[in-house]
Amino acid sequence: MSVHPCEYRYYTHEMKKVFTEENKLQRWLDVEAALARAHARLGRIPSEAAEEISRKASVKYVKLERVKEIEKKIDHDVMAMVRALSEVCEGDAGKYVHLGATSYDIVDTAWALMLKDATRIIEKRLRELKDVLLGLAMEHKETVCVGRTHGQHALPFTYGMKFAIWASEVNRHLERLRECARRVIVGKMSGAVGTMAGFGREGFDVQRLVMEELGIGEVEIANQIVPRDNYAELIFLNALIAATLNRIAKEIRDLQRTEIGEVSEPFGAKQVGSSTMSHKRNPHRSERVCGISRVIMSHVFPALENAALLEHERDLTNSSAERIILPESFILLDYILSEIVQILKGLEFNYENIARNLNLTGGLMMSENVMLNLVKKGLGRQEAHEILRELSLKCAREKIPFKKAILEHETLRSLVTEEELEEWLNPKNYIGTAVEQVERLVNRLRSQETP
Repeated sequence: MSVHPCEYRYYTHEMKKVFTEENKLQRWLDVEAALARAHARLGRIPSEAAEEISRKASVKYVKLERVKEIEKKIDHDVMAMVRALSEVCEGDAGKYVHLGATSYDIVDTAWALMLKDATRIIEKRLRELKDVLLGLAMEHKETVCVGRTHGQHALPFTYGMKFAIWASEVNRHLERLRECARRVIVGKMSGAVGTMAGFGREGFDVQRLVMEELGIGEVEIANQIVPRDNYAELIFLNALIAATLNRIAKEIRDLQRTEIGEVSEPFGAKQVGSSTMSHKRNPHRSERVCGISRVIMSHVFPALENAALLEHERDLTNSSAERIILPESFILLDYILSEIVQILKGLEFNYENIARNLNLTGGLMMSENVMLNLVKKGLGRQEAHEILRELSLKCAREKIPFKKAILEHETLRSLVTEEELEEWLNPKNYIGTAVEQVERLVNRLRSQETP
């Protein structure tokens, strides 16, 4: 019976498969097989033994149930796997299984294989998200909306810029992931405290050959485990990506508020918003992204403690935490990445409300543009700012349009015509280089992907 929502609710099959018990066992076996082949290439064990170990290093022969049965007796999961593999090998091949290695030569190298698969999936999701955002940026590069600072109407903005800014952030995550993977996706074959003593003078060769076989990098230097600052960096990057998804989802939620109503996440024809309030159209998918992101971000703390608090050449405190945070971090991150992509693909725009909100303050949001144009007319910048500040307060107090207040002001009415003021107060005339910024960003990021 499933307990964790990662098992039955918040997952994609592709990522979940990476962290199943069966796949972890297979990755352990893959490392054992590579180790046996490395020994054989160096003449340390018979080639026939390496071939037999490699042939039987499969969950087809080494059953998870058998490994668990042995583990119950000996209370050591890696050694249970070693015994299970040894007992299915024919001839005397079994006696060469795990030769010279320690448990975490197998575990950490297998983690590298699983993390390689997991990061590739995350990279694929990030690329899809970036592509969706770039498409939305171009589609809405001229969709003028209210720009908000401190939760208040500020200046005209464009939805294209909003999406482009997010796309740029996602692109930085892709760059970080590529850089991080180079350090994190590494294995080791160096023995109980890292001296390679179990492999004699051929330790460097054994480690090199194993990692070449498996297609991953070699750790630069290690004690019994790969340094956990590597894993902490990866967990932190996952948290950083989750923070971006949180930000995007929170913005969608805010813009879907009844009082704003500019965009909304997709809502199915048969979808129910509330068990009692039939009119509700809740942004529940965006809320789910925000909620799950909090869990992913919380993984940073145990990952940092794993890096900082291991005793001497190692203890076991990292192991239990990593069995939880590594699968959970990747499965949940992959899930909310998939969710946000689908939300954005189906995002709905209410152009009437976008236009309504642009004019909600009666022109007050255009005060900067009016001020700058008054300076061109000869008024001092500070004087223009103060006059418009006072007029803004008057407009709010007396509930009158900004245009009316300006045209009735004794100083300003002599400086500006009604026609000029109409131009100054039009939000679409004050978006600066917004369109060009979007086009530049989109062209740059898309050109990076050109073969």
